[in-house]
Amino acid sequence: MKIIKSKEFKAPKAWGAKDIANMNGITTRLHWTDQAYEWHINDGEEVFVVLDGVVEMLYRENGEEKSAILNVGDIFYAQIGTEHVAHPKGEARILVIEKEGSI
Repeated sequence: MKIIKSKEFKAPKAWGAKDIANMNGITTRLHWTDQAYEWHINDGEEVFVVLDGVVEMLYRENGEEKSAILNVGDIFYAQIGTEHVAHPKGEARILVIEKEGSI
């Protein structure tokens, strides 16, 4: 059993993570960041949930760059092949559920 106070979590560097669970190859991790990630395409599906802060999610759809502002409680679902990058607006805590070893 674990109880995790997500608002108290702070990693020593941007996108540092706390492993919460690995269920049959699907990982659930809590990330802390105050910096943008990098454009990437996951090799599996990804569920991205903003727990604290605000994140601008940039993504490409049919070759066109789009943007969505994600607030606390908002969820971004990236299908396989969805190119995306997260830009937090200040500090953010994010729950990411994805295939183990995915970038």
